[in-house]
Amino acid sequence: MATKPPNLGLESVGGLAIHIIVAKLGPSEAATIACVNKRFKDWASDESLWSSFCNQDLNITSPIDPNGNPCPSFKEAYGAWREAYGMYPWSLVRRVKNVWDKIKTWLTNNFPEVLPTLRKGVSEDDLNELEKSLEVKLPTPTRVMYRFCDGQELVSDKSSGLKSLCGLIGGYSFYNYLANVFLFPINVVIRETMDFVHHLGFKTPKYIAVAAASTSAEKIFFLDCEDGQLYVGTKKLLSDRQMMPCVPNGLISTQQDAMLLWLEEHARRLENGIIKVREEDGVRSISLFPELPPLCSSATTCGVQVRASAVFIPEFSDLVEEAEKYMFAYSIRMSLKPEGCFVHGMSVDSCQLYWRHWIIKENDRVVGDINGEAVIGLFPLLRPGEKEFVYESCTSASASPGSIEGYFTFVPGRLADPKGSPFEVEVAQFPLQLPDYIF
Repeated sequence: MATKPPNLGLESVGGLAIHIIVAKLGPSEAATIACVNKRFKDWASDESLWSSFCNQDLNITSPIDPNGNPCPSFKEAYGAWREAYGMYPWSLVRRVKNVWDKIKTWLTNNFPEVLPTLRKGVSEDDLNELEKSLEVKLPTPTRVMYRFCDGQELVSDKSSGLKSLCGLIGGYSFYNYLANVFLFPINVVIRETMDFVHHLGFKTPKYIAVAAASTSAEKIFFLDCEDGQLYVGTKKLLSDRQMMPCVPNGLISTQQDAMLLWLEEHARRLENGIIKVREEDGVRSISLFPELPPLCSSATTCGVQVRASAVFIPEFSDLVEEAEKYMFAYSIRMSLKPEGCFVHGMSVDSCQLYWRHWIIKENDRVVGDINGEAVIGLFPLLRPGEKEFVYESCTSASASPGSIEGYFTFVPGRLADPKGSPFEVEVAQFPLQLPDYIF
């Protein structure tokens, strides 16, 4: 006699079919289906279903609310997130959370020192107070961004007495100049904006100060609350209120202001290895000098590798200056391959820089042909497998795009004890050009 099959509930064919359909429909539709009857409510409340929704929409793998507190179920966790951000388009909330998740994951793996500087997100009341204090209306994407993260604390390095180089946006150095950009928390946004309005004589702060270099008073970023563009001050910020946009204007809309686009582009560069953490004199920071082609060139000659790239320096640029309109810093990284230097048919275990030759171009026209001893007064000695010798310098340009190329002259062995005649090492051409995104 045939036995009656057991009631499998969700495991039944019907239950599985509904489960698959609900999973494909999405969270909102699942909540609607749950209102049909008790059986549909059970199907639409299955934990595996809401676990999937939480993972897909919010990238969370445990049931937690927006404050990190545990929830009894994934369904309740999802509901807590929707309730907390219900005043905003859900697609925008997901997008902002996604970019902050990417940045925090990258920091965890590459630069965990920055994580303690990131502040918890603010409340709607906090944002409303900012708008009231500054008499502005924040673009919606920027509001959501501050709900997730209230910028950074500026932490001092007690051992050196210098401010931290944990700026989230990073920076560059050349000669004695150092810039390392961090994001303002909203209390600093209010203070710095009021100070900015006072100095520049604006009656109303259409612009609010949102980021600056921690070790430099020259570099500061402003968000235009009316058109959503992000601006950075130039050399003539204080004298002529001169600023330049940091994000392509055509990309900005009510769903993606410049702050969101700027942060997304920064996350992309971090994830793709275009920019990386650099350590100098025991201090780590995010370096904005590109590490990958086409913005970074690389050439190896006789075992000597030279990598080179440049970054635009807005705070030292003057948009109306004819002769020296744009300023660029460039980074040269040279090293000797582990197999050593092979030149003139022989192998030696070291070589030392003696001479440099630069050809500088603007719009494919040679505007500079420079020869000189050493680099920044140094004659680096390269040995196999040692850390790259790095130096930074700067150059101005009246037009963009431009480029630098040339060669270094090395002596096999050491200058004081040469093992053969000098040889030239190529510095492959690297660009000097205004970027689409300015950091």
